[in-house]
Amino acid sequence: MQNIEVIKPLLNKMQQRALLVGALGVFATAVGAFISPEQFFKSYLFGYIFWTGLTLGSLAILSLHHMVGGGWGFVIQRVLESGTRTLPLMALLFLPILFGMKELYLWARPEVVSTDAILLHKSAYLNIPFFAFRAFFMFAVWAVFVFFMNKWSGAQDKTADDSLSEKLRSIGGPALLVCFITITFASIDWVMSLDPHWFSTIFGVMLIIGQGVSTLAFAIIVVSRLAEHKPLAGVIQKKHFHDHGNLLLAFLALWAYMGLSQFLIIWSGNLPEEIPWYLHRLQGGWGTLAILTVFFHFIVPFFLLLMRGNKRSAKVLSKIAMAIILVRFLDLFWIIMPNFYPHGFHIHWLDFAAPIGIGGVWVAVFVWQLKGRALLPVNDPRLIEVFAHE
Repeated sequence: MQNIEVIKPLLNKMQQRALLVGALGVFATAVGAFISPEQFFKSYLFGYIFWTGLTLGSLAILSLHHMVGGGWGFVIQRVLESGTRTLPLMALLFLPILFGMKELYLWARPEVVSTDAILLHKSAYLNIPFFAFRAFFMFAVWAVFVFFMNKWSGAQDKTADDSLSEKLRSIGGPALLVCFITITFASIDWVMSLDPHWFSTIFGVMLIIGQGVSTLAFAIIVVSRLAEHKPLAGVIQKKHFHDHGNLLLAFLALWAYMGLSQFLIIWSGNLPEEIPWYLHRLQGGWGTLAILTVFFHFIVPFFLLLMRGNKRSAKVLSKIAMAIILVRFLDLFWIIMPNFYPHGFHIHWLDFAAPIGIGGVWVAVFVWQLKGRALLPVNDPRLIEVFAHE
């Protein structure tokens, strides 16, 4: 059942395709950086935020799985673990953002800060050295949890040591709490501070939930593809996809609730330091994108995922998940790009090239990691207990 060699040809093909697409995207992005450095940094940040969201979302959902258990988590555990092991790649890919801070962030430009009372007030927090330190610290914290979760899980495959399951269970809760706090700060630093005059107390939560949606959708796509082949054929059942569909539905509903809450609070408050954020995103073509996001990020998938048959069909559920991944790009584009183009909708070919380049490399590294271990943690006694019960 767990002979990874059986499925390696499929994984090798997936990795090769990802590398090819990634190489083309990286080449196009490099050309774009030479032609238009300013646009490169904007597009690069957009792509980076999405793919880093999959890495951090994998860590958060893996932590949730270890904390609560259940068959839904065991069938995607190795997908999530492989996602977390892309963290070194994303830490490396953070360097261009550090180099382009003055192009991206108003508060990183001394000549702007010196003439803005609000930025002067926030300069103790929003400054380049402290920003870089916080990023380094957060990557280090995430790396600690990634290291131990993967180390103990891999060791259990080899030793069948039951005590490692208890270690994984005990680390799940603290890891989830730390992820929630650190990802919130990362969201504030990397995205919300693009408009340093605006603030929202639930903005970080919205991005965290969005990362959860993206990660679950991605995991569903991967598992549905692998479930068609041995060794997972016959192991992953319809009920597991049903559970994944229910969890995805819950995340979508929570995302919509958070988004609506933020909108209603800010819109009803009508404060000059808050309302422009939405005004910029509801005019000049951005409003159309907002309507599309609401409709296809929540309304359509919500009703599709209410249908039991759609959730129990791997093919149908994976198609829904693919659509959600695409709309997640639209949502992040709507959040990030109006900071640079507040007066009207704007799109550049680098907005496609950069996410494709980063994504191709990310997927190639993900598949490389996935090939390194058995596709199910067979020596985990919790899995044996869950599957025996099911």
